Amino acid sequence: MPQGGSLARTHDAEPGLPRGRSSLPASEVSAAQRLRLITATVSVVADVGFRTATVADIVRAAKVSRAAFYQHFADKDACLRAASAHGWGLLVGSVRSATRELPPGTEPEDELRAGLRAYLRFLAAEPAFTRIFYVEMPGAGPHAWPDIEAAQRQFAELNRAWHQHALPQRPGWPRVPFEAYLAVGGATTQLVRTCVREDRTAELPDLEETLVALHLAMLAARPWE
Repeated sequence: MPQGGSLARTHDAEPGLPRGRSSLPASEVSAAQRLRLITATVSVVADVGFRTATVADIVRAAKVSRAAFYQHFADKDACLRAASAHGWGLLVGSVRSATRELPPGTEPEDELRAGLRAYLRFLAAEPAFTRIFYVEMPGAGPHAWPDIEAAQRQFAELNRAWHQHALPQRPGWPRVPFEAYLAVGGATTQLVRTCVREDRTAELPDLEETLVALHLAMLAARPWE
């Protein structure tokens, strides 16, 4: 696995995609090119920053042509957004898998902990993606903000689904507006972003207790221990 995680793979030291009569079908070549560009973007942007990274850097790391880049993306901004969306989708899938694998009758607090643990471990295992999502994307300009806000809303929706599922089992917990789910997601984002900016991404799993307590304080009126 590359140092930056599986989502930051580069191909500059590898051969290009096969061509000619024995080549892959065009659809497979196209899909492979797109994935190469996405993972190369994660690696390059995490390494040098979005403002410094160039399309030339990305296509070199992806081992595809500049023409192929523009067949998939209008510009560097679009490629960064696609890379962020790809990683975020895998992150959400990891969280959902962690909670779905729990046995029936799992306590709501344990379900919350399993989801947050999967979230933190994914981010720690994918440091390059974590940096581009939490540090580079917010500074990439106004075109990136709809994607950031959509991710924040999805995080809030996950919290709301967990909370509403837990309420029949915990009738003493408060019913809260959607803004409360956004707020706890925003606080989580800020804690993660601080760790990443301080080059402490590997320490993110250490936030588990803090995030569990934060969620329960805001969504379950649980006193902070």
